[in-house]
Amino acid sequence: MKRASLLATVFAMLSLAACAGVVYYSNVPPPPLRAEAFGVAPGPGYVWVNGYWGWSGGAHAWVAGRWVRPPRPHAVWVAPYWERQGARYRFHEGRWR
Repeated sequence: MKRASLLATVFAMLSLAACAGVVYYSNVPPPPLRAEAFGVAPGPGYVWVNGYWGWSGGAHAWVAGRWVRPPRPHAVWVAPYWERQGARYRFHEGRWR
């Protein structure tokens, strides 16, 4: 019984950690955003999500914009961004609200 309770607690903690997302820090600010041409949507219901500077291999890496379908009606995309925190920069992932 105690083992099952302990396993449930550990699973719950890991689930909450997964919801928090991955946090990236950089000692240098990201480059300026790039202008992207995006053309016409591939179909009804698609929205354009702008590109952004992510983090990969210890350096800023451009992630190109793309057409996506929102996960639910009236969902709004909150773009990812970098925030200065002291001498470092923290990356906040994009999400649907």
